[in-house]
Amino acid sequence: MSANKHKLTIAVTALNAIDSPGPGIAVIRALREGLGEDIRIIGLSYETLEPGIYMRDVVDKTYQITYPAAGTEVLLNRLKYIHEKENMDVLIPNFDAELYNFMKLAPTLKSLGIATFLPSFEQFEARDKINLYQFGTRYGLTVPADKIIYTVEELYACAELFGYPLVVKGKYYDAVVAYTMEQAQKAFYKISAKWGYPIIVQQFITGTEVNIAVLGDGKGNTISSVPMKKLYITDKGKAWAGITLEDNTLQELAKKFVKATNWKGGCELEIMRTQEGVPYIMEINPRFPAWIYLTAASGQNQPASLVKMALGEEVAPYTDYEVGKIFIRYSWDHITDVSEFQKISGFGEL
Repeated sequence: MSANKHKLTIAVTALNAIDSPGPGIAVIRALREGLGEDIRIIGLSYETLEPGIYMRDVVDKTYQITYPAAGTEVLLNRLKYIHEKENMDVLIPNFDAELYNFMKLAPTLKSLGIATFLPSFEQFEARDKINLYQFGTRYGLTVPADKIIYTVEELYACAELFGYPLVVKGKYYDAVVAYTMEQAQKAFYKISAKWGYPIIVQQFITGTEVNIAVLGDGKGNTISSVPMKKLYITDKGKAWAGITLEDNTLQELAKKFVKATNWKGGCELEIMRTQEGVPYIMEINPRFPAWIYLTAASGQNQPASLVKMALGEEVAPYTDYEVGKIFIRYSWDHITDVSEFQKISGFGEL
């Protein structure tokens, strides 16, 4: 599609720039920096108080979409309505829980003229937390041992197998380090009530936590990989500050992962590096992380590169990035009017 006909219109989800932020706002910042002023950003929101809805210098227009549990048919009808008004060129989903629906709809969206750049179902399921240990064994990647459970009674066997502390994880989000059976049981009930079953119980690994933002071209090539060490962590375990690192071991690990899986799109490798220097893959998140703007700031603009590949352009792998680039997240009271809240609440768009 020629960019001369109209502004390149890109739809982005995950506008919840809260204390545990979604990647949406960071993705948009990178897009505006990497693709220039001739783009139009359409926000896709789930909640009426997602801050990105009201950030008019970031998001041009927002439409509410249905929750993932509503299924693909309802979502497709909503996207068709939005597409008729906005003529979307590219759509970038950024939540784990919504990806299945968007992957399923990708061929239909393509027929409508909406490009995506998402992993395949096989890639998505292989790196799932439930399959992570088997995934590591298959590809020779170091991954903590784990056990998939459905009942709270199974925690006793996990404690005997792994000892304390152990990590209790939800199938989509949330992880709690439990030092006692009581803490493990509490985490089990809390996480299962929020995210359902199964629950993953994982061997606890001590070390230095490092994350890698990775972009694969779907053909086994790593277009970009930027490792970041957390400098400040919130009580929810989220990075509130971080610094880019120079680390060949982590770069090789990212390339090994992309080559083994032919990963398509963005992802985040959560790594725990032991005192002996062994990098354990703790999780593989199948989308951009909330700190993704740091890749653009350090010289490897992953969101902008993803859009180019989604539109069929060839993108050469990045070879360098700025080491020692720090991000520091901060809070800002954004002021808007109740009339704006009423519009998004009542009409589903703003």
